[in-house]
Amino acid sequence: MVRLSRRVPAVLAPNRLAAARARLGPPPFDLTESNPTRCDLPYPPDLLAPLAHRRSLRYDPDPQGPMPARLAVAATYRRWGVEVAPEQVLLTASTSEAYGFLLRLLADPGDTVLVPSPSYPLFEQLARLDGVRLAAYRLDGDSDWRLEPDWRRGTPPGWRALILVHPNNPTGSFVHPDDAVLLRAACEAEDAALVADEVFLPYPLGSAPDGVFSFTVPGPCLTFSLGGLSKSIGLPQLKLGWIVVTGPDAAVATALERLAYIADAYLSVATPVALAAPELLERGLAVQAAIAGRCRSNLSHLVAATGGDSPVTVLTPQGGWSAVLRVPNLLDEEELALRLLSAHGVAVHPGFLFDFERPGHLVLSLLPPEQVFAEGVARLLGAVDELVRNVP
Repeated sequence: MVRLSRRVPAVLAPNRLAAARARLGPPPFDLTESNPTRCDLPYPPDLLAPLAHRRSLRYDPDPQGPMPARLAVAATYRRWGVEVAPEQVLLTASTSEAYGFLLRLLADPGDTVLVPSPSYPLFEQLARLDGVRLAAYRLDGDSDWRLEPDWRRGTPPGWRALILVHPNNPTGSFVHPDDAVLLRAACEAEDAALVADEVFLPYPLGSAPDGVFSFTVPGPCLTFSLGGLSKSIGLPQLKLGWIVVTGPDAAVATALERLAYIADAYLSVATPVALAAPELLERGLAVQAAIAGRCRSNLSHLVAATGGDSPVTVLTPQGGWSAVLRVPNLLDEEELALRLLSAHGVAVHPGFLFDFERPGHLVLSLLPPEQVFAEGVARLLGAVDELVRNVP
């Protein structure tokens, strides 16, 4: 039998929740839905018209992407008070591909990259596919997800890059400005790069701090800031992301040259979406506003529903599309999620999938239609209340 790479797990069976969903069918109250195109949002009927332009019939590849698209991406950062040159922008087919490019640029197989914890589980998969090791630095849930005082405890020497998510998925926490200084200083001291995933930056919620900032603001270390159409205007099917490179001039020039070399080997960005990007980013602001309104509305309902003497607490997010609930630790998170799914038709994520240090967390998407979200939350709270009442 042919020996296959260990970069792909030998066992790919679904976990218990995925298996249950496959057996039971689509849940009527899916509070994990993170695909905006399935959430009854008001997309303008002519939103995708720019994809049909005849200029797309001509193929004229540029490893960094067409200049008009890069100009449009650079312009989006002005809302955070940052001037980005289009020469600092490189287009990718997705944020996941951007991570792949950066792991190949910054780390050799076996090298270590730091990632926040809790955070998105995709990092482990992406790192494994590129033969890179991950080490976690902890965020403190008792201090609004600030860096823990000894956040570098246990991190190995010689790490090559540090990833942050701003605002984080799923905690919804923005990186505190003081923590940003610490993270950048650590990267500078280690001659390592900073990778700032800012895909949810356009979605501050009611508790967001004043003066939300982007890591494209020049700093002392080489920095890569990530964004894309998937989140910024709710179009994951168009497959367009970007990397903005900032930092010391010489390091930026070298990084861009090598990133272009990597991108040129794939040329994965489709011409129609790249050429349509300026119009899409402008037209898509209506979708962005609708997503922001939906998330704020559902979060407001969730906070109200868990008020009073509810045993469930909302760890109120500052931004993004998710909310974290702290529930009484009366039942294993996975068992609770399975019970909610099978007995109540409610799908949620257990917190262990996101590496929460303590048990008793559930993660919900704020994107579902308001009526679906409200009924799903009501069923969830009722199930938890029943658990609490039945404690011996």
